[in-house]
Order: sequence, then structure tokens, then C-alpha cells
Amino acid sequence: MEIIRKLVSKFTAKRLQQIDLFRVAPDDVQQKMFQNLTDSGRETVFGIEHGLSSVHSFHDYERFRKLVPINTYEQFQPYINRIIAGEKNVLWNSEIKWFAKSSGTTNAASKFIPISKESLEECHFRGGRDIIALYSAINPDSNILLGRALAVGGSQQINSFDNHAFYGDLSAVIIENLPAWANFLRTPDKATALLPEWEEKIEKMAEKTSKVNVTNISGVPSWTLLLLKRILEITGKTNLHEVWSNLDLFVHGGVSFSPYRSEYQKIITSPQMHYMETYNASEGFFGIQDDPNDTSMLLMLDYGIFYEFIPFDKINTENPEAIPLSDIELGKNYAIVITTNGGLWRYMIGDTVRFTSKTPYKFVITGRTKHFINAFGEELIVDNAERALHFACSKTGAVISEYSAAPIYMSEKSTGGHEWIIEFSTYPSDFQEFADALDTMLKEVNTDYAAKRHKNMTLQSPKIHVARTGLFFDWMKQRGKAGGQNKVPRLSNTRDYLDELIELNRKS
Repeated sequence: MEIIRKLVSKFTAKRLQQIDLFRVAPDDVQQKMFQNLTDSGRETVFGIEHGLSSVHSFHDYERFRKLVPINTYEQFQPYINRIIAGEKNVLWNSEIKWFAKSSGTTNAASKFIPISKESLEECHFRGGRDIIALYSAINPDSNILLGRALAVGGSQQINSFDNHAFYGDLSAVIIENLPAWANFLRTPDKATALLPEWEEKIEKMAEKTSKVNVTNISGVPSWTLLLLKRILEITGKTNLHEVWSNLDLFVHGGVSFSPYRSEYQKIITSPQMHYMETYNASEGFFGIQDDPNDTSMLLMLDYGIFYEFIPFDKINTENPEAIPLSDIELGKNYAIVITTNGGLWRYMIGDTVRFTSKTPYKFVITGRTKHFINAFGEELIVDNAERALHFACSKTGAVISEYSAAPIYMSEKSTGGHEWIIEFSTYPSDFQEFADALDTMLKEVNTDYAAKRHKNMTLQSPKIHVARTGLFFDWMKQRGKAGGQNKVPRLSNTRDYLDELIELNRKS
């Protein structure tokens, strides 16, 4: 055991020095990323069309901003279709054979994000290794490498485009490209991990992994919790440490962990358990929580990604202007724009963040560019909702499994408002107190909301529906989005999701 720890320490020491470099010299590292990316893209179809031959270093950043517009997936889709058809050197100068299939939460149409060899090796795989490096540095006595890693990924099998290119969700693409030796460190086996039917997959994963020495788990909190509860059911145990005595770490991401923390603490009571948030998406690996006492994540600056940011209040303006990392301000909400070694150029990923530190650059995720409510000028974002729900739960002892909210539009007879549907795993001790606490904290964290709530002139108090147990799972399954990397839309500026949920709840 001590030999393994020494090997891990030696393996991680050099990498930790590199991470320390971008902690203290972030601008230098980002400028190097910028030059590497523009050098690599200069002779691609995209690079020729957008004049990247005139961009030689970060000194040409202003020219780059004028030559390359902010792009969404729709702007990239024609290029991606050409790559899928077999054309080379379209967005990136190395061969692209893999695509991460992602539909997000707002659009039923699938997106196919190109994954180059560089983005696999220098971004996604490096992110996984850095989790181990950073965690081991904080917890040198950890046993995480003395057992298996349980990865709760998606349920999309690998498919092919005419046998020359392949696609699946990100977790499937990573599993297919892992070196052979890595399969000895993870569970379940590849066949089980890639099962397409979520409920069958849960059953087989629960059966197989409950008999393995699992030391660390990674996955989206909501879906992972379903698996862990099923493992306790089939083993007859009440605590996961009775199943896996060496369980040490849960690496989570995808959605806020706050609503799920108390549920995990009920089934994992050992003080040796640790939690670590990461920010990983089909488009890239962006952040890792490097301090257990700080909920912010360290922005990973040497993964082949150049970052820019659009102030949240400018997102919906015509031709919004993005700024480089060095120009961000603390405490403001920004939409993320990335240029990557997978061939995405000034791509607006759809997430919003708020920086909490510039030395080093650390941030929290605040929501999605399309997941907010602003029907009346209240600009309510997911971060506001999460903080208010946490406060309401703490006041009433409630625990929330899932939730979603949307506006109530004004009519001749009433003012507007917000309507919520919430699935509780523990019902509040006083429902009205919960509703009042939610409203009170929303006013505190969002002055625009508070102004619209003044004397009920624009917004009435929140209307809350209680969802039956399992409603959100059934709804996601009905939409073909059960499991893995799929996320429940928390806030929406239209009533499409909410009306579906309320109707399904009514029929139950």
C-alpha cells in the first residue's frame, strides 16, 4: 500500500507543479493556448474562411475577435456535417473520428460535438488524472487507487457514421478510448457501462458493483443516487460503507450538489467520505474543486481551451462582445465562450459562471444561458433558485429531489408570478413556511425579483405544486432522457416543460 502511495506521489508531483504555474501565471498560460490553437487552425477550412493566417500571437487578439464571430452549435453544424461525411481538415488539423452526442435539456435535436485526439488526451483524460493528482495532494493517505472507480455515465451506446466515424455520449466515447490498463481500475465492465436502457443498466450495475471493492464514485448526483439506493436495497444494507468499506470519494458534476447533499449523508455516514465537484461537458473539461473548504472550482487553463466571457446582461444583444479571462470582474455572471483543441471556435457553450477569485481563477456555475426566468424583468437565474431553495429547506427540514419553475403570465384578472413543481424526498415541516422562505430569499439574492414582488404589483407570491415521488424520472424517461448525463431543466422562460410536468403529475 505504501509503495502505491509513493508511486502516485511521484506521478502527480510534476503535474501539480504545472497546475501551480497556471495558478500564478494564468495570463501567460492562456496566451500560449491561444497561439497553439490559432496555429493549429490556420490551414483548416474554417481557418482559411475566417482569415486565421493573419493571427500570429495573442497580440492579434483584437483582430481574432473581429474575424471570428461568437458561434452557437447551429453555426457550426454545416462544418460538423462535412466532418461526419468524411472530409478532413475542416475545423481542426488532425483527424476527427469521434463525436460526443449531446442534446442538452432545451433542444430535442441531437448535437454532435467533435472530439479530436488532442481534446481526448489533453483535456478529458488530463482532467481525470488531475482529479487524482489534486485529491491525493489534499488527502495523501487516501486509498482511492487501491480499489475500483465506479463511473455512472450515460446510456448511449457507440454508433457509427458509415463505419469511418463514431458517436456516443461523452462517457461512452471516453470508455471506448481508455487505454486497456485503465479498465482494471474501473467498474462496471464495458458491456454493462454502455447498456442503452437505463433501468436495465441500473439493475446490472447494482448487482455487479456491489461485489467489487469500490473506493471512488463519479457521476451526476441525481442519477448516481438512484443507483446507490438500489445497491442498498439488493444488499440489505443501510450504509454504503457496509458495502464498500474503502469508499473514499464522490466526484460529482452536471447539477448543483446542494439539493442532494443531505440524501448522500444519510446513506454515507462515514467521516472519511469526501466530495469533489468537477465541471466536465461534451465540449471540454473546465474546472475541478481543489479545496474541500471552498465550493468554487479552479479553472483549468492548460487543457487546450482558450476562454472568453460575455456579461450575462449582454447575452441577448446583437453581436455581444466577449472579453478575455484577464478582464473578468468578480461577482458578475458571465456566459462562457470557448475555443478548443476539438475545433470549436468562439463557441458559446450555454453555461453561466461567476468568478469568486482571480488569484487563482476560481468560479461557481450559476446556470444556463437558456435556463432563467425573465418574463417581467426579474432575471432569475439557477444560482438564485438554488440558494433560495437551500434556505427554505434549512428552515423547514425539507429535502428536495428535483424541481422546475416557469412564469405565470399576466392576464386581465391577475398579475404575473412564478410557478414551481418540486419533488421532495423529505416533506417540509410547514409547507407555507417553506414557500415564504423561498420567496424571502429570492428577494434577498435578486433585487430585480424583489422590486417586481413589491406589493404584488408585478409578481404574486410563488405558486408551488408538490410532485409525486418519481415524477421527474418518469418525465425524463418519457422524453428519452433517462439516466447518465441528462439534466432536468430547472428554470424556463416558457411554460412548455412545466405544463408537461403538471399534467403528468395530475394524471398520476
